[in-house]
Formats: sequence, C-alpha cells, structure tokens
Amino acid sequence: MSSPTHNDNTPSIEAASSSMTKRISTKIAEIPLASFIFNASGPRCTEEDELNLLGTSASAAIMTKSCTMEPREGNAEPRYQALPYGSIQSMGLPNLGYKAYLEMLPRLKQAGKPIVVSISGFSLADNLTMVKAFQTSCADLIEVNFSCPNIEGKAQVGYDFEQTERALEQLCELGSKPIGLKLPPYFDFSHFNTMANIIKKFPVSFITCINSVGNTLVIDPETESAIIKPKGGFGGLCGDYIKPIGLANVRAFSQLLPSSIDIIGVGGIKTGTDAFEYLLAGASAVQVATCFEKEGVECFDRIAKELDSIMAAKQYSSIAAVKGKLKMI
Repeated sequence: MSSPTHNDNTPSIEAASSSMTKRISTKIAEIPLASFIFNASGPRCTEEDELNLLGTSASAAIMTKSCTMEPREGNAEPRYQALPYGSIQSMGLPNLGYKAYLEMLPRLKQAGKPIVVSISGFSLADNLTMVKAFQTSCADLIEVNFSCPNIEGKAQVGYDFEQTERALEQLCELGSKPIGLKLPPYFDFSHFNTMANIIKKFPVSFITCINSVGNTLVIDPETESAIIKPKGGFGGLCGDYIKPIGLANVRAFSQLLPSSIDIIGVGGIKTGTDAFEYLLAGASAVQVATCFEKEGVECFDRIAKELDSIMAAKQYSSIAAVKGKLKMI
C-alpha cells in the first residue's frame, strides 16, 4: 500500500498552530503573550514544581501565588470546598514567602514565557519591600493584590480608596517594571468611578478583576453546618457564580480607563465562550482559577483552542478586532 500523498492545499499542522497563535496572541503592558489565557494566582501555583508545570503547559504566562513577607501555612482546614458551579474558599494566603519566589525566578524563566509575580503584603511597608525586590528580578509583571478577602482582621485595601491612593503614590515610584492591581469586585458605579479616577493618577499598567466575591456563606443543611472552617464559615465565592460580576467589572473599567491600561478578566472562565465574552467586555487577557483547580494544566490548551475556533468561525483575525466591541441593545 502506498503512503498517502501530501495535499498542498491542506494547511499543515504547523501552519494551523501558527494561525491560532497569531489570532489569540495578546499583550499586557507591552509584554507579549502567546495566548489570551493564563493561570490566576491561587490554585496550583505555590510550589516550584507547580510553577514548572505551568511553564511547560499552554498557559501564556507563569503566575505565582500571592506572596507575603514570610512563609505562611494559611488558614485551618477545611478551607476549600467545590460547589456545583464553582467553589468557596478561605485559603489565607499559603505561600513560601517572597524570598523563595525571588530565588526561583531565574529557573522559572528557562520556560521561555513571561512571569507574573503576585504580592500581598499585610501593610504598605510589606508591599514596598516586596515590589522593590521584584523590580530588580527577572519577573516581567508585578501584580499587587489589593483584594484578598480571607485574612482575619485584615481589610481589603481595594475597598479603602484613600489607602489605595497612598499606596500607589509610593509603589509606582520603585522601578520600571509594569505594576498592576488585583482588585476586589465592585458593585456600584460610584465605586467604579472613584477607583478609576485614582488609577488614572498613576502609571498603573494593568488591572486584574475580579478576585473572589468575599465573605459569602454556604451551609450544608444535612449537617446544619458551614462547609469551611475559617472565619466562621465565611469565604470567597469563585467560579460560574461570579462570572456576571467579573464581566461587569471588566466592562465598567474598560469604559472608564484609558486603553493604555490593560484589563485582565477573572471569574468563571472554563470555556472558550467564557473567554470570548470577557474579550468582548474589554479584557486584554484572562486568568483561570477554579477550572484550573479542578481540571489541571490541560484546561489552558483546551480553552485556547475553543477561543480560537470561535474567532475563526466569526472571521476575527486578532484579539484587537474583538476587544471591547460589546454591542448594546
């Protein structure tokens, strides 16, 4: 039997892959990303082996766990529970401490993709120390977490507008690497406007929205108990439950901020369709958390291919052709 002949009219696998890469490639703060999709700070990104796995996956970047000055074990177990349409968690920032991530960055860089470090200090002094350190590292982007809802006795900085402004005055003077903010969900247009006006005063390169919806409560009626232990059962709601809130925050900020400030969407992204909706709302990229927790690194390749198929079917050739083009009724 003769071997099959090559049909010159059929695109090669390499050409098809190149077409997909071009169609869904993007940039955050002028840092090129091969895909619109990467991991969110949270699940499966604490240990070096987890970060190495992201490096060999289809995630467009390696995003680290939000780090603190010192290593943390996090909150008491059980602190994470899967739900039918997402999850509730109160992890409490378990991480290795910022010096451990600084030390491993050169090794992670060998994967050949951008590295985004997430920091979450318990004070402005903590954040200043960590941002200054990462400004002299090989990290590509620095995401300052102003929105962790799961630390007892610590308020979310993103809900204190005066504190946010004071912090940005100092954080944005520490170096030339792009600084971004991970924001909590906002629910009122006065809050969108106030935060946008603060951000526009400083050289903030990107924002990430949203973090989990904080201080929600899920009860098991059979046991008559909360389903997580920390904070009396109060935890951050994640997944499909919060997608409409995430989309609204991305859309609102995309209309209020200049196009030079990129927006990364988070919340309920588990399919290419979800990613496409965030793109329409105005996101320059998306991060995946709950789906990544449940599915593993395979989710990045699947979601990217699904997004590419949607864009190809609609004859969109680039992210820029779709971003922010949500139609009004």
